[in-house]
Amino acid sequence: MRIQPSNLFSSLHTVPGTEEFTTLLAVGGTMIERIVSCSHASPAGFWYDQADDEWVLVLEGTATLEFDPGAPVDMKAGDHLFIPRHTRHRVSGTGPRTIWLAVYLSAAT
Repeated sequence: MRIQPSNLFSSLHTVPGTEEFTTLLAVGGTMIERIVSCSHASPAGFWYDQADDEWVLVLEGTATLEFDPGAPVDMKAGDHLFIPRHTRHRVSGTGPRTIWLAVYLSAAT
């Protein structure tokens, strides 16, 4: 078996108004995903309500998340936060190129 590194910043697609999700690792109840957002916002009235806990880190760019209830949260490169399962949230906007690392922790034991 040959062990090879991959580069988190390779193969980035930057189409304005879109998001690209790439699963980097899925083991047991944990999934790590790279998200590339390009001037993206969740559709009006749309809220994520996920069954898994989520930890997100902005590697590059900026983003604003909204929580229901709660005030908007502005994020920049280096900022990270934990979103407990079933916390309604949405992306109200990102910069022209925002790269996230998201870690999902399954509620299943």
